[in-house]
Amino acid sequence: MKSNLLSTLYNPADLRLLSEEQLPEVAKELRQFIIDVVSVKEGHLGASLGVVELTIALHYVYNTPEDLLVWDVGHQAYGHKILTERKENFHTNRQIGGISGFPKRSESIYDTFGAGHSSTSISAALGMAIASKLKGDFDKQHIAVIGDASIASGMAFEGLNHAGVSDANLLVILNDNAIGIDPSVGALKKYLTAVKEGKNPKQNNMIKSLNFDYSGPINGHDLPALLKELKRLKKTKGPKFLHIVTIKGKGLQQAEENQVKYHAPGKFDASTGEIHLKSEENLPPKYQDVFGLTILDLAKKNEKIIGITPAMPSGSSLKFMMDEIPERAFDVGIAEQHAVTLAAGMATQGMIVYCNIYSTFLQRAYDQVIHDVALQNLPVIFCLDRAGLVGEDGATHHGVFDIAYLRAIPNMIVYAPINEIALQNILYTSQLGLNHPIAIRYPRGRGVLPNWGVENFGHYEKIKIGKANCLKNGNKIAVLSTGTIGNNVVAALNESGNPEAIAHYDFPFIKPLDIKLLISIFSDFNTIITIEDGTINGGFGSAILEFSAANNFTKEIKILGVPDLFIEHGTVIEQQQFCKIDVKSLINLFSKIEK
Repeated sequence: MKSNLLSTLYNPADLRLLSEEQLPEVAKELRQFIIDVVSVKEGHLGASLGVVELTIALHYVYNTPEDLLVWDVGHQAYGHKILTERKENFHTNRQIGGISGFPKRSESIYDTFGAGHSSTSISAALGMAIASKLKGDFDKQHIAVIGDASIASGMAFEGLNHAGVSDANLLVILNDNAIGIDPSVGALKKYLTAVKEGKNPKQNNMIKSLNFDYSGPINGHDLPALLKELKRLKKTKGPKFLHIVTIKGKGLQQAEENQVKYHAPGKFDASTGEIHLKSEENLPPKYQDVFGLTILDLAKKNEKIIGITPAMPSGSSLKFMMDEIPERAFDVGIAEQHAVTLAAGMATQGMIVYCNIYSTFLQRAYDQVIHDVALQNLPVIFCLDRAGLVGEDGATHHGVFDIAYLRAIPNMIVYAPINEIALQNILYTSQLGLNHPIAIRYPRGRGVLPNWGVENFGHYEKIKIGKANCLKNGNKIAVLSTGTIGNNVVAALNESGNPEAIAHYDFPFIKPLDIKLLISIFSDFNTIITIEDGTINGGFGSAILEFSAANNFTKEIKILGVPDLFIEHGTVIEQQQFCKIDVKSLINLFSKIEK
């Protein structure tokens, strides 16, 4: 569809030159523009479609960028980006060298606060509002847009709690569509549903009781109603709260009907909405499915097993267990801190708890891991999905810090499987009874064994804690890898003709290390190379350096991994190339070594 009005808009100043009667046409064109680009380039679809009218209304009523607009999470900011001087570059979204899929301060003056994780918007906008007041700017507006799944998070309530006793010029807009990535859960969702259905008495309004000027719920797709209410709120001082009801995926029938699938659907037909299915024939399984299927199989045989995830049942594949054994599988909402301490509480009562959290999100519960789990030496099993480089989501979502931040914690076992069999077997071993908590880190995407489901699923072997393995003998140089990045080493050595000079060792246990094997390696080789898909600072390679120093070895040690930088968005392969841990870079390294 060829744009008419949208093509004339470069920034919100242009938008504000239009009449209110023209804005529904802008909404129609903006929605189609998002569909047309995302259908080809991929990205987060449903959330941005749901806030098209809100985005237009906010930039029309408020004087952005002087007035400060903060988007929570950022999944819903595509329309915002298109209207704020990035329409021509929007086709580069999430691609290397292109614009970010999330708000990013260094990218645009209109992106007031970076956001890839949820529930930060209220605290950030409140901080801005207090700062404005201290500077004597009493007219500047501060708006936080947050979803119903994100507002259930503890941090959002901390922000509301503070804002309610301030006189800051803050507007919180609740974008209520009853879904985050998966359907929203919990008592707050039931409360909001009652409010929307008119079943909750006005005197029971919890937001009003927190001292906010509450209005709503109103239809978030009704532009005239939105404009009228935002104009009123703009003149109202102090903390304000607007409850709007929207439909995630609005304007694309399939996205409205299947909101989970169309959160980030991949490539699809822009006119029909049909997703272009990729053939999965003869492909290895996704690591998340190895986890999900294995824990379900183990839980059927062991009634003490419990699964927990903070709002990612589909992304983690805990949904398999939730569907079959719902009484022992829990989605606790966007509440990573609660998830970890809930798991700890269950572990005190002898339950075997698999706490499945994306690596990047476990960062949000670091104190709970230390204080509530490791300090009490409770055998919680942390399953860290999306460990390592994650691709197009970029710097906010990489799981590259977990090795460094977990191996510093006393009592913590840290394990990184090289393939699906190793992941399956450590999940099995963990429920046999461990004396310590364990973190099992595995990557986004597919494994390396196409026949895993037929040949290996359900055939378990107990793993010896702290044991490493020799994958290939050599006589000159030892390569030590941990986790699935070891498959890049295997491939590089194969393509290099398996040189006799190079030995390869798989160290799935980053903590405890296989000290006996390390002594043998350092005695036999003069050069050691370590490789990991985590940070060089404080990671697996650092652990090897520490071992070397403690044992007075003076061998040459080269560490490969993620440098001391935030790695930008792109494909995983492109990110590995940047870090020089892709197969081609390793082939070049090995060829130089041989010479």
